[in-house]
Amino acid sequence: MTDTSTNDERVKEMSGLRRALIRPELGGIVGTIAVFTFFLLFAFDSGMFSPQGVLNWTTVSAQFMIIAVGACLLMIAGEFDLSVGSMIGFAGMMVAIFGVVLAWPMWLAILVTFAICIAFGALNGYIVVKTGLPSFIVTLATLFILRGFTIFIPQTVESKTIIGGIREAAEGDWLGALFGAKIGGPFFQWLGDNGWIGVFTRGNREGQPVVDGIPMLIVWAVVLVVIGHIVLTRTRFGNWIFAAGGDAQAARYAGVPVDRVKILMFMFTAFCATVFAVCQVMEFGSAGADRGILKEFEAIIAVVIGGALLTGGYGSVIGAALGALIFGVVQQGLFFANVESSLFRVFLGVILLLAVILNTYIRRLITGER
Repeated sequence: MTDTSTNDERVKEMSGLRRALIRPELGGIVGTIAVFTFFLLFAFDSGMFSPQGVLNWTTVSAQFMIIAVGACLLMIAGEFDLSVGSMIGFAGMMVAIFGVVLAWPMWLAILVTFAICIAFGALNGYIVVKTGLPSFIVTLATLFILRGFTIFIPQTVESKTIIGGIREAAEGDWLGALFGAKIGGPFFQWLGDNGWIGVFTRGNREGQPVVDGIPMLIVWAVVLVVIGHIVLTRTRFGNWIFAAGGDAQAARYAGVPVDRVKILMFMFTAFCATVFAVCQVMEFGSAGADRGILKEFEAIIAVVIGGALLTGGYGSVIGAALGALIFGVVQQGLFFANVESSLFRVFLGVILLLAVILNTYIRRLITGER
């Protein structure tokens, strides 16, 4: 009897190098190395890699990371959400309306805001799966609806589109601290006292370290990336996400609850957008109707840089996190390198094209796709 296993593609062994080259994170890894190499060469002495500089670009990267995790899982499931940016502005404004204008306890304002925004996410998903309309169209409509509410509600209630006083209203609130506090203060004070990091030498903050803690925004980003990666790669639900985006009809035949998976991913994307919004208003102390503009596209670009396919069924949360890191490093790095800040999007577009081309070329080269 002839052994045909060596000619069977289903059982053919794959080398470690080949497995590495077809990983979706490849573009993100190469892009991250290229970006750090560039700024190490041209901005090393600018303070970009000082403790304060690292905290600056890490914080910006964390902002992108939070929304990129939700966008990544949704895109792997085969859908888009263009309402993310408007959701950020809407969620922030709702926290301000409930917590400042209506004087609700901040914890209640935050919980109600999460409930409303997740409900909008569920509605997006429900409309998509029940009507068969492209998620691009459904969420584009939601984008305008939420942005309209974000402008209309504060103008009607307060006759203005910026509402402050959030930091004061959240003072001492247990849930507000989960979004606006900093952790590790005593550790950084110890580092400052022992000369490991710089301290202020004058003014009201004399003797305090230049970095006085890690913002909860960064903590949320790390937690969401870790949870998203584990769910996607270590659970049955993660397999369902890949199946729903790869071939929805075949997944249904195999017993995968495709509609439920897609709706849950829309809800999770709304959750991530709300986390971003609450952290943002806690940091700034105010909510504005213009917050979150273009964030939906930045999230999608970060995910694509990280190796996800626009057609669904392929991607990585770690890759999306690397894409977000590239965003933050480039945005802040151009400032430290004394490069015109308007070139940020030019630089970003170039990185996006290179990452996508590299991902596509290597995958076709290794797998034999055309």
